[in-house]
Amino acid sequence: MVAALNSEHLVRLLAKKMHRYTHDFQHRQLATLLRLVTLYARYRKPIRRTIAALIGVLLIERVHRMVRLMTSQRTQKQQAADGQPRRGAQLDRRFFDNLRRLVAIAVPHAVSTEGGMLAVHTVLLVFRTFLSVAVAALDGQIVSALVRLQGGEFLRGIVRWMAMAVPATLTNSLLTYLQTTLALRFRQNLTAHVHAKYLQGTTYYAVGNLDDRIANADQLIAVDVRKFSDSLAALYSNLAKPTLDALVYNVQLMRSLGAESLFGILLVIQASMAMLRVLAPPFGQLVAQEQRLEGDFHFAHARLIEHAEEVALYRGHEAEKRTLTRRYLRLVRHVSRVVRLNVFYGMLEDFVVKYFWGAAGLVACAAPVFASRIPGASQPAAAADLGSRTRDFITNRRLLLSGSDALGRMMYSYKEVVELAGFTERVADLLAVLDDVNAGRYVKTKVGSAAQAHEGSHGADIVMQRGRLVESPDDVEFIGVPIVSPNGDVLVRSLSFHVTPGRHLLIVGPNGCGKSSMFRILGGLWPVYAGTLRKPSMRQIFYIPQRPYLPIGTLRDQLIYPDSAFDMRTRGVTDDQLLGFLDVVQMRHVVDREGGWDAVKPWRDALSGGDKQRIAMARL
Repeated sequence: MVAALNSEHLVRLLAKKMHRYTHDFQHRQLATLLRLVTLYARYRKPIRRTIAALIGVLLIERVHRMVRLMTSQRTQKQQAADGQPRRGAQLDRRFFDNLRRLVAIAVPHAVSTEGGMLAVHTVLLVFRTFLSVAVAALDGQIVSALVRLQGGEFLRGIVRWMAMAVPATLTNSLLTYLQTTLALRFRQNLTAHVHAKYLQGTTYYAVGNLDDRIANADQLIAVDVRKFSDSLAALYSNLAKPTLDALVYNVQLMRSLGAESLFGILLVIQASMAMLRVLAPPFGQLVAQEQRLEGDFHFAHARLIEHAEEVALYRGHEAEKRTLTRRYLRLVRHVSRVVRLNVFYGMLEDFVVKYFWGAAGLVACAAPVFASRIPGASQPAAAADLGSRTRDFITNRRLLLSGSDALGRMMYSYKEVVELAGFTERVADLLAVLDDVNAGRYVKTKVGSAAQAHEGSHGADIVMQRGRLVESPDDVEFIGVPIVSPNGDVLVRSLSFHVTPGRHLLIVGPNGCGKSSMFRILGGLWPVYAGTLRKPSMRQIFYIPQRPYLPIGTLRDQLIYPDSAFDMRTRGVTDDQLLGFLDVVQMRHVVDREGGWDAVKPWRDALSGGDKQRIAMARL
């Protein structure tokens, strides 16, 4: 019993000592805080100047880093020469150069429809920002009236609130409309520009047959251009609006809370943004890779549709199924990896933006309420009544939440910028390849004997050479022209012959000797790598291909291709004359059978193989 009493007495003594030590510690902490406040009050102006100078230095450093990024001299070729090839889309000089080029195409002139829409869009963004500031102030006034039990003031605030809703909703709808319309205009201009290059001469043929850099031009033109346009139009709104919001809200908060409190909040935000940038996955590379895999999967389906008859006759559905499944699984694995990365990064980003920044903002808003004096505050908290404190707290909290949301959207915009880099690289690469092909510069992978010959040769690659092409009045002459495939296989080292008008020429030989290749060179599909080729202009030469092409359109369009019905009437050709051409190839009955000249059908399936061949001969 005595031991129990001694133990209880010992516990009470320890509790008293702990209480005294805790009280002394709190007293020392409070004294230290008071000394710091006194020291700050004494040197307030130098501290403010130092903070302003530090903010200026940070802004200059950030601008310098951006300029250095945009003017970096390490291009893709230099990286490859250093053994560091470029890996996917990156925010480097190449990205900014490509983006500048594509924007110049999407917005041709400052004084244009697109420029005017961007100007109106900017004005609406500015108006919505200042409207948000007014709504934040009105929110504080309404809550203050509610706390002070001022019914009339509260009702007047509600009426003003509803009145502000009209321009706010109208502005939001107009911004959505302008963003969608801008995306359509961007896509229209880019598609027209790409079509002008892609359908220039035989570029559409050379891209898929003489060059290996683009395997799915249809995917790039139909899908990637659209995604780039949508991303560009959305990025302007999603980046310009948060930037303007953050600037205006910070100015308002600096007037209410002081530059020191705002600097502390910005310091926390900068540190967390730096952490997020370090932990962010390479979204640009992931988006570019996903688009490539989507293109491969789409190309495999398009190829199956094109050769469906041959595959069906060979009973090759299982082999095609394996190919499609393999490409689809490759795409699914990549998308699953992107989703997993987004789960982790999205969780971290939401925690920082919504909760961590929100907590820091609440602390800054509550400081004027709990402290007797906050340097730079609009008024001392002790001197303000309950309504004024409530109004200031609600207004500042609304501004801080809006500013936090603006900074959060800027963080999300970083991911959108990186995704835009992926689309930009795809579309810019398409334009670069089209420019090279139009200039006669091809990149083709050498395989088989061509690759071995290229590795063992020390002279110039014959594929990189060019011969002479001379237009003649009515004869065809090959003078030392080699027949070389695009991948470098030399089929005939030197071919020479001369064909004059009225002379018939039959070319025979085994498969793969170069018969069709010679006609591709004669038709301008393949370049003349050496020697001299004399031939008439393309308007004087007509080819009947092995597989007749039937365009989308009427039965009349099948016969007069590549001319249109307007061209036919301009030349004075009538439907009766077309019937005469069909009589020559014994196909007059097809007009009545198919429903007349204006009938529109899937002619590839409606006409037999013999009918297609006769249509091709009737065109001649």
